[in-house]
Amino acid sequence: MTRALSCPSAQPEMEGAQVLGVIERGAEGPALAYVNAPVPVTPALLEASGAVPPTHVMRFSAPCAESACTHFSDGACQLARRIARGLEPVVDHLPPCTIRRTCRWYAQEGQPACTRCPQVVTRMEEADPRMLEIAGLPG
Repeated sequence: MTRALSCPSAQPEMEGAQVLGVIERGAEGPALAYVNAPVPVTPALLEASGAVPPTHVMRFSAPCAESACTHFSDGACQLARRIARGLEPVVDHLPPCTIRRTCRWYAQEGQPACTRCPQVVTRMEEADPRMLEIAGLPG
């Protein structure tokens, strides 16, 4: 039986969504602080962010939507490909991740995706043009 792969950049309303980590914002930009154990998304968890959208303070994982996702084409996650090839690594080792064994990005791109993953945030207040290009968004 093939295990379903997980998207490490999912939306909180997706079925099976879990918290992947909390976004810390420092002088060098945002960085993901990974959770130590799976944290299911609940209404109470989403309300805990108050007036700030949950995607501004947390990053979520969920089962990969594959062809139903705008980033998926030619049998692969194009976002993972752009991240692994277009961003510089921000760590030199595999971060402590709760979904690595099922992660679409890791399964597809290996360690290069993981060493760039901590800098990826779902929503960016002030994104530079390069990050918008990697995300596949207009500049």
